Amino acid sequence: MTQAPERTAAPAAPTPGELMSPRERLRLVLVLGFLIALGPLTIDMYLPSLPTITDELHTTAATVQLTLTGTLAGLALGQLLIGPVSDAAGRRGPLIAGVAVHIAASILCVIAPNLAVLGALRVLQGLGAAAATVVAMAVVRDLFTGLAAAKLLSRLMLVMGAAPILAPTLGGITLNWTSWRGVFVVLALFGIAILTVAALWLPETLPVARRRNGGVAGTVRDYGRLFTDRTYLGLILVAGLAMIALIAYVSGSSFVFQQQFGLSEQQFGFVFGAGAIGLITATQLNVRLLRRWTPSQILVSSLAGGAAAAGVLLLFAATGFGGLAGILVPLWAVLAAVGLALPNAPALALSRHGEAAGTAAALLGAVQFGLGALAAPLVGVLGTGAIGMALVIAGGMLAANAVLLLVVRPWRLPAEAIDPGLATAH
Repeated sequence: MTQAPERTAAPAAPTPGELMSPRERLRLVLVLGFLIALGPLTIDMYLPSLPTITDELHTTAATVQLTLTGTLAGLALGQLLIGPVSDAAGRRGPLIAGVAVHIAASILCVIAPNLAVLGALRVLQGLGAAAATVVAMAVVRDLFTGLAAAKLLSRLMLVMGAAPILAPTLGGITLNWTSWRGVFVVLALFGIAILTVAALWLPETLPVARRRNGGVAGTVRDYGRLFTDRTYLGLILVAGLAMIALIAYVSGSSFVFQQQFGLSEQQFGFVFGAGAIGLITATQLNVRLLRRWTPSQILVSSLAGGAAAAGVLLLFAATGFGGLAGILVPLWAVLAAVGLALPNAPALALSRHGEAAGTAAALLGAVQFGLGALAAPLVGVLGTGAIGMALVIAGGMLAANAVLLLVVRPWRLPAEAIDPGLATAH
């Protein structure tokens, strides 16, 4: 990774986020952290109970993993719908409505009589959680750009890393005193907490003058404009393919570690959480790396390293070399690489379309969770062992590298085109 060139661009006007006081910025980060956490908690908290749900509802591992796919599909579809709405109506209204849907779906999951109903309700949960995800990303772009946005996203990735640590562990603890249905009670309570925090402390970040009121035709035009931007499309595909690797781990790990390696639900919760430490460490290291290198340089290097680690993971899974440690060590290296890639790819993509931040964030999130939704059933089809999980992880990382090199081609872009906010980030 070569050191970034000297930046001599003329100073630009400060962004709204740069005019905030330290106290206001801290409160914003905390609120956005709550919003960002809703999606990962919804996805991950019931993971320790997947084998139990499989037995209790008399189904198969591949079928029960479709409930995870449903959640991811809901997250993808919900963002496509909510993003344009938030560009037209502001951020707060769609957020509050979406979280309310999530709360209602969580309560109904508690009494779901069969897997079909549970799967449908998980789609509704995803639709509701999508509001929190897309609004959080759009608020970042409303207030910050370029390097400043990448740094804030790195801080939010700390939450996205902490949520997987806490979620399966909380799920395992919950299963000590109740059934898998109690997990959805906890998710409903968390949704109520998020709704309260957002209603009280999240300001409206999209002024009326900047709202887009073109209706359905305007939404179609906005999406059409995004689809003509090759670099933006490449970057969101890179983020989505990196998400495939992450979701393959999320969907397959409970079966790999509990069934193949014999860990208990609680042990799995701690192992799963430990894996997220690499993700968290990488996201916070990213803030320091951004002082010396551009987001595109970090993205190139992290994806290359992640592909190499995924290759080692696949080799060890196929040969059985190293046992449990032989799976965990390269797997944690892949998670660290994803932790470096995910803050930078979205920041670079969103910096290109500040005029329609909600729509741009929606398409980004839809691609991420849409591709992630494909990963869960694919892992199930390939089997519940380490080889199937490793195949999907390696495939996602290799594809992300291919798209970055063939579509984005970051070395062919001037620094200003890659990251328009570099000049204003210091």
